[in-house]
Amino acid sequence: MSSEPRQWTPRPWNGRADELAREHRSTEEPIGWFDRLYAEGVAGEVTMPWDHTEPNAALRAWAERDLVTPADPPPRPPGRGRAVVVGCGLGADAAYVASLGFDTVGFDLSPHAIEVARERFPDSGVEFRAADLLALPPEWLGAFDLVVEIYTVQAVPEPPRTDVAAGVRSLVAPGGTLLAVQFRASGEDDATEGPPFALGTTRMQSLSAGWEVVGLEELEGPLWRLECRRPA
Repeated sequence: MSSEPRQWTPRPWNGRADELAREHRSTEEPIGWFDRLYAEGVAGEVTMPWDHTEPNAALRAWAERDLVTPADPPPRPPGRGRAVVVGCGLGADAAYVASLGFDTVGFDLSPHAIEVARERFPDSGVEFRAADLLALPPEWLGAFDLVVEIYTVQAVPEPPRTDVAAGVRSLVAPGGTLLAVQFRASGEDDATEGPPFALGTTRMQSLSAGWEVVGLEELEGPLWRLECRRPA
């Protein structure tokens, strides 16, 4: 018999996420499971959740189409104002937005995720913060020229999904842009199957209610990509 110790293989994070989400759904903290999951990832009990070092493909495609021009000098174009990445996780999207020339904040409910993001992108210039979308710092309200929201609204049940969506909108400055990427439902939202709780047309339109819709695109995935601007 071999005397070599058996190596521990962490569980895949996806299955554990489903367990924790079900456990928290009927509690007073329906989104409290995110930090528990990241904590288990940091401890090596599960594979690291949402572990990617490259930006979201729909974000990159939008930026390369609408923001990056041949005149932009590498590695960073001139400043474009303030940006915030909601639910930034391990930081790849926030680091990418900062590389486009924005003074960028990346925040997440999970302090463990923020700790990893700071370690991974120490030279990105991003201000990584642990913060709750349902209890935002007052100085962030209406403070950002670009708000990037990817897979956060669709990750939570209802409640508190409506309040989460309102929190996202509250970050956008007058004249600012909201870019949201979400999983797309074939009909209306399904409050029972998830996460992710794919979003229907009505929910996506509510994110832009009263604002100028620059584009509401149906992408492969199936995904939504919404770009809208708050009136100045």
